[in-house]
Amino acid sequence: MQLVPRYLVKNITTIVADVAGFVTEYRPVYSKQLQVYKGIDNVLEFRTYNADQRPINISTYTPKFVAFDEANNMVLEKDATILDDGSVPKRGKFSVTVTENDLLNIKQQYLSYNIYLQEADGDKVLTYSHSNFDNDATIYVNAKTFPGPLATRSIASFQQEGVGVNTWYSSTIDAQPGINGNEALHTAAAYTASYIGDLVVQATLDNQVSDTTSWADIATLTFTGNETMPTPVNFNGVFSHLRFKVTANPADKITQILVRN
Repeated sequence: MQLVPRYLVKNITTIVADVAGFVTEYRPVYSKQLQVYKGIDNVLEFRTYNADQRPINISTYTPKFVAFDEANNMVLEKDATILDDGSVPKRGKFSVTVTENDLLNIKQQYLSYNIYLQEADGDKVLTYSHSNFDNDATIYVNAKTFPGPLATRSIASFQQEGVGVNTWYSSTIDAQPGINGNEALHTAAAYTASYIGDLVVQATLDNQVSDTTSWADIATLTFTGNETMPTPVNFNGVFSHLRFKVTANPADKITQILVRN
């Protein structure tokens, strides 16, 4: 039997606040690279010290956490939760929760982050990650530990079957059979505006799509023209390709169809 230890610990970082005179010997203080994970809420704890390495009371401040990407665009801005209750063990402590939704649109990358303390009158007190007055620390966004959903693909173009024929077909998309089991779930959502008619989900098992490809109807949505919200449809099956058939002119009526396998 293999015994593999795992550690459940709090992610605590030490920072230095410039709330008084700052005497420095140009030595780094505790500045570690943080790591947050997509797909889960991340709680980061910080403890604020003065230049003498003594924790300071921050109960009168509002700690702020901001993070920037490589292009210096701010991608995160969070108010911290003060844990300082005046007692010695919790003096100077506060936490920042980076939620799953906060990281939803941030790709795996290195970010720089800063923390400042906001006073009651709005003045800002900068904190430092080094005692040589460096305030840019690094945080890594990890997207591999909790893999998120696959990217959604959009279909917005249709082609009429023939002149005078009330049938239009969308372009085809790969149904990604290699990543799905026998109970593969597919989800589509149709965005319509006063569209009246049917929308049929079609699928094929052919590896290549051609004029002779055989398509099977998988699911049908019927629209009355009164829909104000996207209309979803779920269906199961391992297919090679998908497309959509509509029975009325979709021009300016079906704005897009989003598909996720």
